[in-house]
Amino acid sequence: MPQSLPVYIKPMQVSYGVDIKVIYPHVFGMRDLGMERLINQNIVHETQQLINMQVAEMPTTLVEMDGSFEIKNNQRDVLSLSLYNYAYHYQAAHGMTYIRSLTFDLKNKNRCSLSSLFKPGSNYVDRLSELINEQIQERNINTFEDTVKIQPDQDFYIADKVLVIYFQLYEITPYVFGFPMFPISVYAIQDIINEDGPLGRMAENN
Repeated sequence: MPQSLPVYIKPMQVSYGVDIKVIYPHVFGMRDLGMERLINQNIVHETQQLINMQVAEMPTTLVEMDGSFEIKNNQRDVLSLSLYNYAYHYQAAHGMTYIRSLTFDLKNKNRCSLSSLFKPGSNYVDRLSELINEQIQERNINTFEDTVKIQPDQDFYIADKVLVIYFQLYEITPYVFGFPMFPISVYAIQDIINEDGPLGRMAENN
């Protein structure tokens, strides 16, 4: 099967004065205009959600906001990206950052949920949680609970042959640790992944 071309992406910017600047990705030039529209609508929605979260979280005045993005995967008909939003409020002890990630299956024309990456009934939650807890032990990560269990819709992105599961600030660790990220090779979970989905495509050697 011939490999698909990467999706074309350009940065867009939302600015309010000199202290609020949010840069987000815009997909263009796709043959499938419906899918292009779906991707861009999802990106704009999530970008706005991050802005809303930052404004709603704190009753004090917003001093600074900085939004950015990273493309994690743009090959094999899989687009995976992360949106970052940092904000600092007046007299806060420190700024706050949130990350939202979006993964799109261009072959099957949809936005992927974590569950859609796996075979039905595969109990992916327990399997991924087990692998994450092994990494927590190996990396000596100080978590609030002795054992961590992911949510069925836990944050994730795909980067080549790796599924990265991550947690928000304060979700399982103290703030000083940052964002706990757990890379899991597709080959470690090959028996439960949906072979027709993004992880199945990543696991192919061609």
